[in-house]
Amino acid sequence: MCPKTSKTTPLLLIGGIVFVIILVAITGVTLINNINLSNIIRLNEKVASDSVSATDNQIKELNYVNNHPKNLLAKLPSATPANNEANEAGDSRSLEQIRHEMSSVVPEPKLSAVIWRDGQKSQFLDPMKSPTLALPLGGATVTPGGEAVSLIDYEKRAQIVKMMEHAWHNYKLYAWGKNELRPLSQRPHSGSIFGSYDLGATIVDGLDTLYIMGLEKEYKEGRDWIERRFSLDNISAELSVFETNIRFVGGMLTLYAFTGDPLYKEKAQHIADKLLPAFQTPTGIPYALVNTKTGMAKNYGWASGGSSILSEFGTLHLEFAYLSDITGNPLYRERVQTIRQVLKEIEKPKGLYPNFLNPKTGKWGQQHMSLGALGDSYYEYLLKAWLQSGQTDEEAREMYDEAMLAIMDKMVRTSPNGLTYVSDLKFDRLEHKMDHLACFSGGLFALGAATRQNQHTDKYMEVGKGITNTCHESYIRAPTQLGPEAFRFSDAAEARALRSQEKYYILRPETFESYFVLWRLTHDQKYRDWGWEAVLALEKHCRTPHGYCGLRNVYQQEPQKDDVQQSFFLAETLKYLYLLFSDDSVLPLDEWVFNTEAHPLPIKGANIYYRKAPVPLPASNAS
Repeated sequence: MCPKTSKTTPLLLIGGIVFVIILVAITGVTLINNINLSNIIRLNEKVASDSVSATDNQIKELNYVNNHPKNLLAKLPSATPANNEANEAGDSRSLEQIRHEMSSVVPEPKLSAVIWRDGQKSQFLDPMKSPTLALPLGGATVTPGGEAVSLIDYEKRAQIVKMMEHAWHNYKLYAWGKNELRPLSQRPHSGSIFGSYDLGATIVDGLDTLYIMGLEKEYKEGRDWIERRFSLDNISAELSVFETNIRFVGGMLTLYAFTGDPLYKEKAQHIADKLLPAFQTPTGIPYALVNTKTGMAKNYGWASGGSSILSEFGTLHLEFAYLSDITGNPLYRERVQTIRQVLKEIEKPKGLYPNFLNPKTGKWGQQHMSLGALGDSYYEYLLKAWLQSGQTDEEAREMYDEAMLAIMDKMVRTSPNGLTYVSDLKFDRLEHKMDHLACFSGGLFALGAATRQNQHTDKYMEVGKGITNTCHESYIRAPTQLGPEAFRFSDAAEARALRSQEKYYILRPETFESYFVLWRLTHDQKYRDWGWEAVLALEKHCRTPHGYCGLRNVYQQEPQKDDVQQSFFLAETLKYLYLLFSDDSVLPLDEWVFNTEAHPLPIKGANIYYRKAPVPLPASNAS
């Protein structure tokens, strides 16, 4: 009879071998994971070092938009994206396949919501059972009996929130504190217009979009970075006055309006003060570039004999006027009012504004007019300065109407097949070329029509709808369903880029901006349909595993990506698409105006979040 140990020894031996194998496997997996995750851990530690826990008082001050009494209280249903792995691995699916799969992302919601009107909570309603009456500019949609109903498209809006999370989280992972992300390279974009300095352009530009979407954790991370890291004091760089104003000053001002957090007002004033030396010219027309450390300012060498650019020096009014009101310092408004007076009094060839003006002589440069690049947002700010003032700045509205009438007469044309477009004009010759940048003007004309009834109202709306339709055509005539940087009208083609340098798409928002404005003003379903077409195209062609990229040629079936996630993709493109599928009571157009970077600013006298300083202060000595 064998001893007991003889039976147990093989079992112990086998158990020991299995244990060793398992230990080796665990060690190997851990080692691989440690190697793969080392960069992620390092970057997360960097984010954590830039972020501090908010105090109880700070949390109380973070008055999120979805808690504002005049905005919609509706929580997005949780979504679990279907087929994310396939999408991020290089999507070869058709648009129809993506559309079908997205339909299963979010469960079918009950079409009802709580809406606040004048501080009172409405009852739950089902809009499918009640005819609706749209308000012209803002507020909730109401039934003929005065009951509020929701116009949210939950499924589509949830998808855009997911896109925002994807863009933000990858920026945070690979480029935190830098200006923009290169998704394919998984590193910061040092070629950004703000260079390689740690200005956090994507953070400042995208933060109000996070706030509007209710992404509170991400919002707090961004706010903490701004508080701890953002400053221009030691930045010896030539920054664009225009870009710094619309992205940084504009972004800070919006966040101040939303929250009342004094941090944002202080930062906005800090940035604006760094730009003020650019205004020290014989005419008061600012230079394009300023070194924020030395105060040295200059214009671009290529700009028509040392001229400043109309769209740049003409796109400061909203931010500087509002900054004066919330700080009590009249200096900022005085600077932009000087620009206004120069442009009002100068002789305008055929009622039109050339794109270049010499800041020393006050004379026009090259006779080139455009509602696209170099001119665009100047005209936008004329209308919006009037709106921002509570429609009291009549000078701005008069200048807007005069400019639009001249543009409709001299530059707006209709193609042989009925497409309305606004052409560039060079030396009295129409180029029959329209920039993607000019696609914002569909919304601009329509907003001009909706805000004042006069003899021009019907024509403004007709042109606005026509331009928006043409920009949509430029998208759907490309295999990618995304529009080119510029498109032409000739016997050979309509609404199509003909030159190789015009065929790229860099995640621009202007067409979606017009969809949003026209939807708010008309509630014509086609504008939402067009916006959703674009979402599908962005997901198919621009999404990568680590963010979103532009395309080098929208006419190729498999276009090459440009490896840049522009900050305005988060600030503008995704914000306008989100609002397109939201209720009208979210940032209503009779209470907010959007700056040219899509940062909403409150309308004076109509918006309780205007936050005007109680007592004006004497002008500062800042120069």
